[in-house]
Amino acid sequence: MDKNDFTKARAKLGKTQKELAGLLGVSLKAVQSYEQGWRPVPLHVERQAYFLLINQRQEKPQRRKDCWVRKKCEYKKVCPAWEFQAGHLCWFINGTQCECAAGKEWKDKMEVCRHCEVLSTLL
Repeated sequence: MDKNDFTKARAKLGKTQKELAGLLGVSLKAVQSYEQGWRPVPLHVERQAYFLLINQRQEKPQRRKDCWVRKKCEYKKVCPAWEFQAGHLCWFINGTQCECAAGKEWKDKMEVCRHCEVLSTLL
């Protein structure tokens, strides 16, 4: 997550820097540093920000389309996203079986997920 995406996420959540810092368990200075690009957004903070975005209460709930439907997945029966019926949270779950993320370490998985339509629709 780059500084622009982080700033967009905060705006979409409708939080001040201080409020978001409290939700993410980081300091106000850390949030300011992420938004200025002085520090990269750590993976665990990125993951939490996306989690907050996807679970944000909305006046008009958006219809979620599961990853296995979007991608016409042939591996769904052996994937934890399918097992836990969390196709909208596939980016959050380790061990997913996507052709592009299976067996990758978390850092590499998130690099792939950032370009996937399931996650990119959040920002």
